[in-house]
Amino acid sequence: MPDCLGQTNGMQKAGAQLIRIVVTGSECTGKSTLAALLAEHYSVPYAQEFLREYFIANNGVLTLADAVPVAKGQLQAELDVEAQQPLFLLCDTNMLSSVVYNKYYYKENPEWIEAAFSERSYDLYLLCGIDVPWTDDGQRDRPQEREYMQSLFRKELDDRCLPYIEVQGAQAVRLSKAVAAIDSLLAGR
Repeated sequence: MPDCLGQTNGMQKAGAQLIRIVVTGSECTGKSTLAALLAEHYSVPYAQEFLREYFIANNGVLTLADAVPVAKGQLQAELDVEAQQPLFLLCDTNMLSSVVYNKYYYKENPEWIEAAFSERSYDLYLLCGIDVPWTDDGQRDRPQEREYMQSLFRKELDDRCLPYIEVQGAQAVRLSKAVAAIDSLLAGR
């Protein structure tokens, strides 16, 4: 594990810029549900997961050639919400998911994604636990590898010294923990 003391990895100082919060984790961990609940709780718009629509539009067939368009679509979703000047930016995933899944499925991550990801900063990642039932929706494909995939997300967060907390348990428990963390960030602004 890298020494993260004193490193900011692009994190903004409180009050300097828009606070950015990402709901992340492996597939089928309740990310979209938590993001929607948080958006409702705070009455803010949120950047929804772009991959879901892209996956459907491409009949469920994706290759490494789709990696950059997916990442660009997710980034555009964030920029569209930022343009609305919300209290904070809430994202139902971000390019971290592209990084993890590209490395897993294709054994590489396009340079454009690494560069774009390193240029953006996020103040908090909410890493959703795998303690919710796995549901087959046609897009999810690795129920037997949930723990492994989750470990890849945790490793990327740790290796990049990105600030995160893990949220697990029932929806109400996850929401409460996420709200407490977000409130703390907003109070320090």
